[in-house]
Amino acid sequence: MDFLLNGDETGRTTILLAHGSGAAMDTPWMDAVAERLEAQGFRAARFEFSYMSARRTGGSKRPPAKADTCAPEFLAAIDALGCVGPLIIGGKSMGGRVASLIAQDLYDAGRIKGLLCLGFPFHPPKTPGNRRGENLAGITCPTLICQGTRDPFGTREEVQDYDLSNAVTLHWLEDGDHDLKPRKRVTGKTLEDQLLDLAEQTRVWTNSCF
Repeated sequence: MDFLLNGDETGRTTILLAHGSGAAMDTPWMDAVAERLEAQGFRAARFEFSYMSARRTGGSKRPPAKADTCAPEFLAAIDALGCVGPLIIGGKSMGGRVASLIAQDLYDAGRIKGLLCLGFPFHPPKTPGNRRGENLAGITCPTLICQGTRDPFGTREEVQDYDLSNAVTLHWLEDGDHDLKPRKRVTGKTLEDQLLDLAEQTRVWTNSCF
């Protein structure tokens, strides 16, 4: 399994990130997130699910049928990576959802310290009644979800009524879409500002949790 690593010093807190359903681990967005996390003192590691890796050699462009089909691959990535310091798992959109499906068992076993979700897909766009992430209601693994307030996969107005565990911290990025990007004419902020906020909040959250 291939990894992209930012900040590979021994003993750092490692954040292992998976990509979203339609974009690879080395997109400019994923690069920028990893760089900002490294600047905050983390070791950021990225990997790809096999369906995404296959696209590089002419494979199907379709995403996996269900997020839970990727869960064994996330577990394999954890085993293959190895880390000396604390481990947090998570990812962008679907990657974070897959991580959420395995986080509790790993936390109970003492293998991870937390879960980081970047733009959680609480429901498909325009179908808020088709809920996802119900497991977050009972999770005890410390969880940080960084979500744009106008994310079509779960806006602030929608998510504020969801049943979420006290272990879940929601950090809202003003006017952010599913990539956390704001409209500069509305907020005066850029995506760079939002990603810096995300990384800083991740550091604050980890300091408060462990």
